[in-house]
Amino acid sequence: MIELNAAEIAAITGGALVGAAAADPSITVTSATTDSRQAEEGTLFIAKPGVASDGHLFVGRAFESGASLALMERPVADGGRVYPGIVVPDAVLAMGAVAAEIVRRLRAEGPLTVIGITGSAGKTTTKDLLAGILAEHGQTVAPVGSYNGEVGVPLTIFTADHGTRYLVVEMGATGVGHITYLADMVRPDIGVVLCVGTAHAGEFGGVENIARAKGELAEAIAPEGTVILNGDDIRVAAMDKRTTAKVLQFTSSRDELPGGHQVLRAVDAGTDSQGRPVFTLRFPDGSGHRVESGLIGAHHTANLLAAAGAAWAAGIAPADIAAGLSGQKAASRWRMELTERPDGVTVINDAYNANPESMRAALRTLAELGKGRRTWAVLGEMLELGAESVTEHDAIGRYVVRLNISKLIVVGTGARALHTGAVMEGSWGDESQFVQTPEEAQAVLEAALEPGDIVLFKSSNGAGLRFLGDRIALNTPIEGPADAETPADSATRGGL
Repeated sequence: MIELNAAEIAAITGGALVGAAAADPSITVTSATTDSRQAEEGTLFIAKPGVASDGHLFVGRAFESGASLALMERPVADGGRVYPGIVVPDAVLAMGAVAAEIVRRLRAEGPLTVIGITGSAGKTTTKDLLAGILAEHGQTVAPVGSYNGEVGVPLTIFTADHGTRYLVVEMGATGVGHITYLADMVRPDIGVVLCVGTAHAGEFGGVENIARAKGELAEAIAPEGTVILNGDDIRVAAMDKRTTAKVLQFTSSRDELPGGHQVLRAVDAGTDSQGRPVFTLRFPDGSGHRVESGLIGAHHTANLLAAAGAAWAAGIAPADIAAGLSGQKAASRWRMELTERPDGVTVINDAYNANPESMRAALRTLAELGKGRRTWAVLGEMLELGAESVTEHDAIGRYVVRLNISKLIVVGTGARALHTGAVMEGSWGDESQFVQTPEEAQAVLEAALEPGDIVLFKSSNGAGLRFLGDRIALNTPIEGPADAETPADSATRGGL
């Protein structure tokens, strides 16, 4: 983080200096966090309200760890002594204001390319791929995990400093206007829109509102910038009419794309024997370079193309882009994470996020990799589908049967329609099993898994199957999830 003092933060946020900061506004900070456990000397602790707790309860702990200042919505005192800080009406909005000023200052000091990435699925993987390419050409800052919302984006920006050349920002949303807010904060030079899916359709009020929200990124890019659009998604492709910037489309399936824009193609796209995407990457200049990915699943071809398009727009040479993509594996946890157990059981843990599109993609990969093997799908609820939840879960259950997956375990009441759909498809007897908890699912798997089996775990984050996948991958008994989120760092991950 660039150095800021208390007076500057107060001016940026419109806040009031309190405690020792009122007497000495030159107190400086060089880092910022919402997690009191990460505070150290020179840290700005941001006491934001959380889902499970209030950050103001952790102000004292942050200063015990060495924090220098706090950004608060009310003064917090230790006995009669108010902790030094800045009091603002809304800590989250104040974070955004500070982040925007940091980006403005970094731009004024030297070359900085900001890339924003959004989409209903694939944001984190694309972000990781792009960061892997750009890091070879300059200091690159990208989000940790899936920090992509009104808290996560500022936290990412706070890790940038005077040497940052590339800033990659993942942008999620839980409603119309959210991406506009984030884009106004970072002013991206390049925008990437991956896809418009049905996840969170209930929260958004329908798929068209999701498309409207995602297209806000295209609208935010200035005429001298570039928008990267998925030409294989009709709703995304149509966003070319919502931007004044240059447009680069990518495709792995269409010979012709409307609009007359530059096109990036995956030619002869397929997967190798281990389910990893392979193709020739054809650039707008006509050059072609072979890509042999380290990711698992054909659906990652779109993410690879999107990362390549953003790197191309950032001025990276085609050969370097292809080389940077080849061999890259998933950098963030629980995204098609493959483990080969010593006893011959293969585990695929893809249970960080789930929507109908990503669920089908993961199941297709399971079916492809599981040819000649016994396949297990352990599936939990896809959250925020609204009125379509039962219909969508039912359809996935039927899809499992049509793919000839050997065994299905459905976990949790919210996903029960998945089990019902599989049974009603008509070709199964006891191949589908419904259980209430991950612990029950683990008991079934421990009793039934055999060498050579391959098992997929897939659910939305809130269903918790990623921890079950970890236990099965490590072949360990049931224990509490040691890496579950705590009140101090909850609500940082944004949305769709």
